[in-house]
Amino acid sequence: MARECCSERIAMSAPPLPEAFGNYALGDFVEVVSPAAISWWPQTAGWAWLGAILTGLVAYRAWRALHRWYRNRYRREAVARLERLAAAANADNLVADINRLLKLTALVAYSREQVARLSGEEWVSFLNRCCLAPPFSPDQAELLALAGYTSRAIEGDTGRQLLTASLAWVREHENPRDA
Repeated sequence: MARECCSERIAMSAPPLPEAFGNYALGDFVEVVSPAAISWWPQTAGWAWLGAILTGLVAYRAWRALHRWYRNRYRREAVARLERLAAAANADNLVADINRLLKLTALVAYSREQVARLSGEEWVSFLNRCCLAPPFSPDQAELLALAGYTSRAIEGDTGRQLLTASLAWVREHENPRDA
């Protein structure tokens, strides 16, 4: 019993332990309540309208770009075929193959009534009219105009120049459906 009494006396003489760690002098202070976080969402309807309009414009531009890319797939295919012709280096049928490929490309871009009946000089003048800057020189125009009637062999540099002009036509011709 004596021991219990001593332990009670020691406990009573020690200062009471604080409930929370800190300075006793600051015990009566109340913590400051921080304000609610500021919202990143716009407060006025004008910003919501502006966001909706900008989202609509971006969606419209993306749709137009995708539509243009899809509509121009015939150009990409024609360029790939012309590049395969350039790699094949078959000079015997090169002019006839280029002419055939240009005709197929023109049939996709323009109406059949407008393209199918063209041959010779009319065909080459049509090709030159379809671009802002005519890609075919008079010598190349003569080769294309006579390709269906003669099978002349051409030199390497002339064939390369004709391929370059044909690639320029495929990439740059104006498609009436693009307007």
